[in-house]
Amino acid sequence: MQIYKDDAVNWLSTLADESVDLLITDPPYESLEKHRKIGTTTRLKVSKSSSNQWFGIFPNERFESLLAEIYRVLSKNAHLYLFCDQETMFLIKPIAEQVGFKFWKPIIWDKVCIGMGYHYRARHEYILFFEKGKRKLNDLSIPDILEHKRVYRGYPTEKPVGLIETLISQSSTQGELVVDPFFGSGATLLAAQNLGRRYMGCDISDSAHDHFKARVTL
Repeated sequence: MQIYKDDAVNWLSTLADESVDLLITDPPYESLEKHRKIGTTTRLKVSKSSSNQWFGIFPNERFESLLAEIYRVLSKNAHLYLFCDQETMFLIKPIAEQVGFKFWKPIIWDKVCIGMGYHYRARHEYILFFEKGKRKLNDLSIPDILEHKRVYRGYPTEKPVGLIETLISQSSTQGELVVDPFFGSGATLLAAQNLGRRYMGCDISDSAHDHFKARVTL
């Protein structure tokens, strides 16, 4: 287990070129703050139903430096999975393509249950699927809609471990290195451990480190 407390871009800059086999991450993108402020989510604030502490936003203008570092550290033939919403998707795609990634498609995470909101309440999230070089998926029968129930009363924006396990199983083999520079709840790290992959993670939030350490000691 290797986890670090640092700014994501700063931390990635310390990793060697082409040293990572797979990167899966969920940055705290700007539009999350908008949804929190207008009350279309209760997952990202302290309330009677949630004791979650809000975390710092990763500003949109830093995505170019982030994606450039991700491209540099990924091995010659590797995949990137990046969780985001519909607003951030349109921002990230051209930037990622500019730094060298091939964009395949958005994978849909079907959360099964609808969330809050006003217009066609969301029950899905996007996982942008990028490729550096060329790497074949391990199972070509997996669909582009992945159904996993959302995590209730967990860490803010927590992802199901089983969902991440699907992505790891598709894009890596045992012993390869999986990295998450915004590890949050630690779901990617736990999924990598469950599947016999090496893993490294970084998060600047104290609460993320406390949450993850509690999970791995259970």
